[in-house]
Amino acid sequence: MTTTDDSTLTDPAAGDDPGHRPGRWSRAALLTVVFVCAACGLVYELALVSLGSFLIGNTATQASIVLAVMVFAMGVGSLAAKPLQSRPIVTFAAIELALALLGGLSVMGLYAAFAYLSLYTPALVVVAFVLGLLIGAEIPLLMVLLQRIRRQDAGSAVADMFAVDYIGALVGGLCFPFLLLPLFGQLEGALVVGLVNAAAGSFLVFVVFRRDLSRPARAVLGIAAVSVIAALVAGMVWADRFEVTARQAMFRDPIVAAERTPYQDIVITERRTPLGPDTRLYLNGDLQFSSIDEYRYHESLVHPAMAGPHDRVLILGGGDGLGLREVLRYPGTSATLVELDPEMIRLGREDERLTRLNQGSLDDSRSTVVTADAFSWLRQNRGAFDVIIVDMPDPDDSATAKLYSTEFYALAARHLADGGRMVVQAGSPYFAPKSFWCIESTLRDAGLASRPYHADVPSFGDWGFFLTGRGGPPTLRLDAPGPMRFLSDDELAAAAVFPADRPRLDLPPSTLMDPRILRYAQGEWSVY
Repeated sequence: MTTTDDSTLTDPAAGDDPGHRPGRWSRAALLTVVFVCAACGLVYELALVSLGSFLIGNTATQASIVLAVMVFAMGVGSLAAKPLQSRPIVTFAAIELALALLGGLSVMGLYAAFAYLSLYTPALVVVAFVLGLLIGAEIPLLMVLLQRIRRQDAGSAVADMFAVDYIGALVGGLCFPFLLLPLFGQLEGALVVGLVNAAAGSFLVFVVFRRDLSRPARAVLGIAAVSVIAALVAGMVWADRFEVTARQAMFRDPIVAAERTPYQDIVITERRTPLGPDTRLYLNGDLQFSSIDEYRYHESLVHPAMAGPHDRVLILGGGDGLGLREVLRYPGTSATLVELDPEMIRLGREDERLTRLNQGSLDDSRSTVVTADAFSWLRQNRGAFDVIIVDMPDPDDSATAKLYSTEFYALAARHLADGGRMVVQAGSPYFAPKSFWCIESTLRDAGLASRPYHADVPSFGDWGFFLTGRGGPPTLRLDAPGPMRFLSDDELAAAAVFPADRPRLDLPPSTLMDPRILRYAQGEWSVY
């Protein structure tokens, strides 16, 4: 680490005055600022990763892009700071204010790039690089200031600096998911951290090293600090309105309800059509259903699996209650529904648009609703079910990809009663054939024999399913308690026929350690 002697620093007219040596308390104050800056820097990284996982999905790729670009840029920033060490106070102040402004507004800016310009990934790379550049320039300058307070052996100085830096990163990493996101959300959370960052940098410059700055330098930096803080406060005031406006720009229809939860972004839209209101549910931007044709999807998902014993039914996912509605059409049936997001359950029970569609199924006396991760619930619970319905979101990130793995299906199979059936929604065999047939090979790897079928759902396109069992592929048939709006024996017979241009693909299974389904989904479902 390069250090400089006091005599090499510039004169007061340049902005830094080496003639004043701060008191003993100043060293503790500087190390505290290092701690705060490290925490803020890591939060900026995590905020970019988290935003990408919500907007794009594919958490592993988002994390790789952000971390690789930022770490590289930090190295560039450290080198770029070498010629600036002759003016450490002014330079550090400028860098810290720029970092606070860019970091605080980064989530808002990237959200705007995604919603209005469709330039999210290029914008992400630029923002990550500039943030990394500024973060990398901090440590060399802080090292110079630390040596100015009390000169010590280079090795000891580096050890002190990095120990505090790493502890700060630990605290920032823990505060992001457990404090900032629950209290402020992504937009306001980044702005709060920007304000903390600006305050820490301003404290070091205007309190600890105030007497080292010339009056013109103090005036210029003071105006810059006030401007940055004012911009971040304005962002806080405008954040809610901005989020509503930007979110609406991503959807064709008016948004009537929206919730950002720790698990996903839930949006409900509605517009008037000649057929009545078209209510649509989106999770992380992916369409889950349209009220105009959702019955096609849910009838196709549920009723083939219900042909046979169906006293006890387990539904994994489906927190909107629409699949549960179809299950409860069968007299004498009891159902357990396992849904990860409690907010989705609340909306399914309280939002009048959803309750109108699910017919109050979540509050039916025959229903047991459990808020839990499906994978963990299967591991921790026992019990046999005649029918298991797997109605999970598309596997476009690591959190959902595990629910399309050999391990997950093997766990689910352990809960099947003798002669029981399990049905899995599997995406589109037409638009995403690799994803679709990978699910079949994964089910086979878990010891289940499958029968594929597909149905036309206009809001989705051609959509596919697998009906599975342990003793051989179940027969596709209907034993419904009454007529349905879409599905019939003829429709089901046609559903088992696949066109010649969409043949079965022999693909390796997807596992927890090798989530092939995620790679296929990235290349197919995201385009679709």
